[in-house]
Amino acid sequence: MKERWDWIAERPEGQFLERKSCYDREAGRSRPRALKDVLDDVAETLVAMANADGGVVAVGVEDEGKVTGVPERYSLERAKGQLDDHIQPRLRFRAEEIEIGGQTVWVFETDWSPEVHRLSDGRYLLRVHDQNQPFSAGDIEAMKASRRRRLTEAQFVSGAALEDLRLDLLQELNERSDLSLSPEETLIHYRLAEPLNGRWRVSLAALLLFGKDPARWHPRCGIEFIRWRGTQRRTGADLNVIKRIRMEAPLVRLIEEAFQTIQQHIPERQSLVDLFFQERFEYPTFAWQEAIVNAVAHRDYGLTGTPIEVHLFDDRMEIRSPGELVEPVTLERLRRRERVHASRNPRIVRVLVEFGYMRELGEGIPRMYEVMEQEGLHPPEFSLEGGGFVTTLYNEPIYRPETMVWLRGYEGLGLSSRQRRLLAYAHEHANRFTSREYQRLTEIGVYEAFQDIQELRRKGIVRLIRPKGRVYEVVEEAHPPVEKPPEFVALEPILQEQGFVKNEDICRVLNVQPWQARKVALDLVRMGWLISQGEKRGRRYLLPENIQPSPAVIKPSR
Repeated sequence: MKERWDWIAERPEGQFLERKSCYDREAGRSRPRALKDVLDDVAETLVAMANADGGVVAVGVEDEGKVTGVPERYSLERAKGQLDDHIQPRLRFRAEEIEIGGQTVWVFETDWSPEVHRLSDGRYLLRVHDQNQPFSAGDIEAMKASRRRRLTEAQFVSGAALEDLRLDLLQELNERSDLSLSPEETLIHYRLAEPLNGRWRVSLAALLLFGKDPARWHPRCGIEFIRWRGTQRRTGADLNVIKRIRMEAPLVRLIEEAFQTIQQHIPERQSLVDLFFQERFEYPTFAWQEAIVNAVAHRDYGLTGTPIEVHLFDDRMEIRSPGELVEPVTLERLRRRERVHASRNPRIVRVLVEFGYMRELGEGIPRMYEVMEQEGLHPPEFSLEGGGFVTTLYNEPIYRPETMVWLRGYEGLGLSSRQRRLLAYAHEHANRFTSREYQRLTEIGVYEAFQDIQELRRKGIVRLIRPKGRVYEVVEEAHPPVEKPPEFVALEPILQEQGFVKNEDICRVLNVQPWQARKVALDLVRMGWLISQGEKRGRRYLLPENIQPSPAVIKPSR
């Protein structure tokens, strides 16, 4: 059985974990670093984590996870005193000396702090994924002021007890986190509950995440899905609701339930595009699922009258989350695709990260833009309406399907989403474009457009054909061949043997769960590598006529 802290050496560094070595290995030699230098690094990360969502700093472990220990001459008590001098105002943190693999390791742990902390040299830092990034004091204060006003998840709920939680879900959190703790120790570790005078105080976050009946503690903590006929909401005699489904479950189960339920209602249809039919799914899976995860993680649980709502119209999907944005996130920053992260519910976020629903914090919105544009769809739209945050995804394609297949030939060349969008635009317009058209298309300035186009010229992808007016042409002979996705290559032998694959084939070949297999199949269909046939249990996936099998899987004739 693993010890409580063994995971420190085994898990990758990220939002909630940083490792610090005590040794300098320059010039091929290994010698202990000065304690002051080590503590400078520790102070930076503790400040950044306290200003974000909290986390753990392990001293005596290399970046890659090798445990090298703390030199005997180091003193933990002295270190704690020096850290107090490094951080202003004083930060409450826990420090513990442990043993991993026979080596001494120091563990420093901090929670999210309601105060804004800075280093003694005046720097303000914020933890973003595995980096401690400089941040303005004003932005951090705005973020924390918002959180202090709405820190609902940390409130202890009167009348709640440990018996109101599902132990199986707490055990699953233990396993996903590589911990070996009792349910009570797990709750303490994630600051979801605490003992007091022989009784347990349980937080709202614990009840929402793991409660046997979350709705008992929050009447509208679930997700409501509404399928509408047409593109507008109608009421009364003209009510156009086709389907309404209310989903309620512990948050660590609610997200997956929503994925599976809503997926069944996302149309898979043939659309007439430029005189030919193209079968496709209307929304990239990552885009709408990321919007739902964000809604669950960042909604304002202090608002108890409204659930998260997912509205599916004929032309768009809307994901509505109660509560406005958390400072310093703004609509303008989202539209600029900045990788900015702020949590209204840091404890809920941390558990969702452990369950794999959230990964690189701050990366989700930029990736939503990318996958929508990769599929030739309009970028996501964000708005604030009626005290809530709304994400809108449109299903109308900007470009023809064959243009998007052609564009895949440029994958792996390090092109930005703007440059890919430009190439798609050019392909739709006789392979030509002007700098002014590019500026209008992507809403960027002259200098940025010039830099992007020059990079395409250096890579031999475009060339200037008319200096007057800055007219460019895509170099067709530079178009590389389209590479097959590795998932498709792995499935090709079965496709050749039986003419199709089913969900269970994908599960077996790729060693994935059924819901993951469905996602793989949907992605391959949407990208044009497979076509879907049949419904529900009878559904299978076939090769399109224009896809040739790899020579390695072609069987000789008998």
